[in-house]
Amino acid sequence: MTASRVPRHEPPHEAPVPSGLASTSGGRSGDPAVFPEAPPSLLRATVPAQASRAAGVRTLVTECLTHLRLSPEPLDNAVLACGELFANAVGHGSSGPADTITVTLERTGRELRVTVADCSAALPRARITDLAAESGRGLAIVAALADDWGIAPPDPGTTGKKVWFTLVLHGMP
Repeated sequence: MTASRVPRHEPPHEAPVPSGLASTSGGRSGDPAVFPEAPPSLLRATVPAQASRAAGVRTLVTECLTHLRLSPEPLDNAVLACGELFANAVGHGSSGPADTITVTLERTGRELRVTVADCSAALPRARITDLAAESGRGLAIVAALADDWGIAPPDPGTTGKKVWFTLVLHGMP
């Protein structure tokens, strides 16, 4: 496991986002998900570990990153890679419908860091897949799209792991 190099930030101003997502840090359990206003420096959304929530997570990430005015390629790469990590967390990192997954986006200077945390201590591993296989390529996709990626221990007092990736934001102020 590698340790996260991202500095801690104060919670930003928050505004509502699409319905159907669970609460985020700073909110009471059961509150709708929220994301920071432009320019976003942090998003932390906790959602049920259910495959049906994947579209909402992708929408949330897209809306948050749209405020950064990214060109289409890095925006699409971030959304796709985050979607792959979310799918992995649902499929391999949750044990039941009561589990949750936390998605965090942080912008530190010219770098975007996306972290997906689940409650399973089982570490992800890249697989060699058959060309006809319908799954097993998630980490390879993340590695191809991201500038860096890795695994980090859970936050203190929690169980599981965090899988993260970074994208360098070329041309950003």
